[in-house]
Amino acid sequence: MPLTQRETERLELEQLIARCGRGDEGAFSELYDRTSAKLYGVALRILKDRGAAEDALQETYFNVWGAAGRFSTDGASPITWLVTIARHRAIDRLRRSRHGDNVPIGAAALAVPTAAPGPEAQAAASSERRRVEACMGELPKDRAALVRAVYLDGDSYAQLAARHKVPINTMRSWMRRALISLRACLAR
Repeated sequence: MPLTQRETERLELEQLIARCGRGDEGAFSELYDRTSAKLYGVALRILKDRGAAEDALQETYFNVWGAAGRFSTDGASPITWLVTIARHRAIDRLRRSRHGDNVPIGAAALAVPTAAPGPEAQAAASSERRRVEACMGELPKDRAALVRAVYLDGDSYAQLAARHKVPINTMRSWMRRALISLRACLAR
């Protein structure tokens, strides 16, 4: 049975990441071209500032280059792995800016290409965004708000638990169930 487009894309991204792990700069450039629009969107949603999102994107790819050799194909999908790195870099940058600690990253990260995503990449990111928004719409409003607070605003589970006056483990359970529902919806 032939692979679906999604399965083919996943396999290609896994192969690009594996090649990056072996120091293949061409694979890194292709990985950047194929994923930067989506990862930039993740950073921009969290940081709400284009310059900060571009900086977070550079940090993301700097981390991807260093960690590509440790990526395991038996776990999360490659795009989930990349989005997780981008999300963490953006949240780190957001937290540093809240504390007035904007420490510059190493000069090696400045060598990462910064070309803006092309129309095709923007269209793909827009389509993916609509899918995610539709799945978020299937969650109860309070759970969708929690997911947005964690993944888009950078709030921690502890902050949300305090805000909603529930134990941290309750918050973790709520988030886990919401994320399982989202995963199931996105897999359809």
